[in-house]
Amino acid sequence: MPRRSTLTLCGRAVDRLSVAGRDRIFWDRELAGFGVRVYPSGRKVYVVQSRAQGGPRRVTLGTHGELTTTQARLRAAQAIDRIKRGQEPAAPPAQAGATVADLAARYLSAHVAQNCNAHTAGIYRGSLENHILPALGMMPLAMVETAHVAALHYRLRSTPRAANRALSVLSKMFTLACAWGLVADGTNPCRGVCKYKEKKRERFLTRDEYRRLGQVLAEAELEAEAGVEGAVSPYAIAALRLLMLTGCRLNEILTLRWDDIDRTAGEFRLRDGKTGARMVPLTPTAEMVLAGIERVPNNPWVIVGKKPGTHLATITADWYRLRAHAGLDDVRIHDLRHSYASRALAAGESLSMIGKLLGHADIQSTARYAHLARETERLSAARVGGSIGADIGAEGGVDDGAGKDGPSS
Repeated sequence: MPRRSTLTLCGRAVDRLSVAGRDRIFWDRELAGFGVRVYPSGRKVYVVQSRAQGGPRRVTLGTHGELTTTQARLRAAQAIDRIKRGQEPAAPPAQAGATVADLAARYLSAHVAQNCNAHTAGIYRGSLENHILPALGMMPLAMVETAHVAALHYRLRSTPRAANRALSVLSKMFTLACAWGLVADGTNPCRGVCKYKEKKRERFLTRDEYRRLGQVLAEAELEAEAGVEGAVSPYAIAALRLLMLTGCRLNEILTLRWDDIDRTAGEFRLRDGKTGARMVPLTPTAEMVLAGIERVPNNPWVIVGKKPGTHLATITADWYRLRAHAGLDDVRIHDLRHSYASRALAAGESLSMIGKLLGHADIQSTARYAHLARETERLSAARVGGSIGADIGAEGGVDDGAGKDGPSS
């Protein structure tokens, strides 16, 4: 597989490319295996390369000028898909009779299984099975119109998040159907359907709430050690502590393996994170939690499940019990991650550093905490100004927020 470059191939970018001495292939940053070969004469030919069972295959798609970059990219995606499935890279005739259910099956096997982790794949599969296929599954792709998609989206209006996810999944499916030659270029009935506004929740634990939750976890741990019937699993308790101390996502902690922990390097590896594999610093407090977890022989998982050789699949029921005892009925497990980000801001960390700690793929994901950063800056400015004001004899008190619970204190 060719190495990805930093160049995104588009018509204007390809027009500007030139070489001297010998021809060279410029690979696309967005679609691995798609490139353009540029000759000293100025001739430019689109190519695609992918790995098949017998080794890598490189195919010529067409000449720049005869093909637009967009057309070449679509042909490249089609060719890559066929090569990976052991087929000839030449485009097959369009499958006019394919249904939405047929497209969904191919979407799950050729795209989701290859590009998404197990947790995300489960979410997409649920959207298909619960919403998209019951409504549109038997319809031929050529018959699906914007009105059908809009009607499905409207039926789910009471759950905006589910409605928007179904729209996103269906839109991606039709984009791929175009690349796979199942529908005509530019055919996507999801265009023009606007997503519902989702109400974003913001809930951050205060210092007092952290203390109450810590006390409840300690009490639950004593009950588990004493063998009290119905006690919360000590592995669920450890998982919650790790969530609070690392800011990781729930599935990242539940799927953590002992082999992923490198105490020498002071970090542990998340193999199946939402944004890909990444390393997380192993802080002394997190290491203390890990040291207290009983390691089960022949079980690779840190957070051990009830069945031999498994990990806990969920801790939702245990969380509901524990948060009720702590008086935190409105706090979700994911709010522990938000609270970690809020505490980091209060400690003076930058948004870019918080994005790295949380494993965000882009700055937009971290930007939701920008208003907290501004509040932290305001309090810091008030403290600095108050200190200087006292030295220069300026009159008037300055409220520096001392003694108050900020967004994470």
